[in-house]
Amino acid sequence: MESQKSILIIYTGGTIGMMLNPETGILDPFNFHQIENEVPELRKLGHKLSAIQFDPPLDSSNINPDVWVQLAVIINDNYEFYDGFVILHGTDTMAYTASALSFMLEDLQKPVIFTGSQLPIGMLRTDGKDNLITSIEIAAAERNGHPVVPEVCIYFENSLFRGNRTTKNSAENFNAFKSFNYPPLALTGIHIKFNFPNIHYPEKKAPLRIHTKLVKEIAILKIFPGMRENVLDAVVNIKGLKALIIETFGAGNAPNYDWFTHKIAEAVKKGIIVVNVTQCNSGHVDMRKYQTGVELYKAGAVSGYDITTEAAITKLMYLLGRGYDYSEVIEKMNESLCGEISLTDVD
Repeated sequence: MESQKSILIIYTGGTIGMMLNPETGILDPFNFHQIENEVPELRKLGHKLSAIQFDPPLDSSNINPDVWVQLAVIINDNYEFYDGFVILHGTDTMAYTASALSFMLEDLQKPVIFTGSQLPIGMLRTDGKDNLITSIEIAAAERNGHPVVPEVCIYFENSLFRGNRTTKNSAENFNAFKSFNYPPLALTGIHIKFNFPNIHYPEKKAPLRIHTKLVKEIAILKIFPGMRENVLDAVVNIKGLKALIIETFGAGNAPNYDWFTHKIAEAVKKGIIVVNVTQCNSGHVDMRKYQTGVELYKAGAVSGYDITTEAAITKLMYLLGRGYDYSEVIEKMNESLCGEISLTDVD
């Protein structure tokens, strides 16, 4: 018989934790300290469940780097006492938080599974119960005495994704998340089928280390046809700006107007890290493919490869927070630190 596993559930807020108050008719967060009373199906799993509940719960639109630090500290403080962690989180910024923690939790050896729901757990048609139950099962799963998925993941509607590869794709469907450039780590049906070759396993046993300094002086600029020079000028001249993510067309292309490439080159000369990320859901940046990409490369932009915008932002916050200088950040942006990019032979 499989030994009992201990799982810590951390409820930050979001739709999943809501139940209809019969007296007021309003959705209120339920008490996660009595989660097995609220979701009695959990008793059948046979695991020891504990809960930490944010008070007040946070709408995911209000999640910020301070909350990421709070989560990293909670996991660190409880790391030796639990076999796995399930974080319940609003869907809107879940991919940002999962990406951030993938960088902040160095030498992670245990599962950290994010989940949530599109309908409150107290509603009849909710997707919340299945997402919660399956996330706990995944967090408790072991193989040859070791956790099956010792990384930061998002589980939603029958699919387990690497957290830093995931993007919210739908505001309405139960399958709200997609991982366009990396295969699912597991698919669930009658059985949970793990995709073992694509799961990251630590090369050595090491104690967890957390990194809690994050630099927020980062901007994003989405390129669009007809963008005026003063828009780019305003962004690159933000006081204290450390890094700029430009969301470009296709394989990393942007207008090759003289003013555009000149201002990017000027930003690079000032020490601003410029990262080129494609607006497309799938595919990667290749700045050698078209002249419009070559000009960006010559100006000093660094390729984001196939990174998501969410992972690009949080990776830069993490790297700058580590105190790396300009050249070191560029070097690390060209490395896959925890599976966030697929390295190719493109720049």
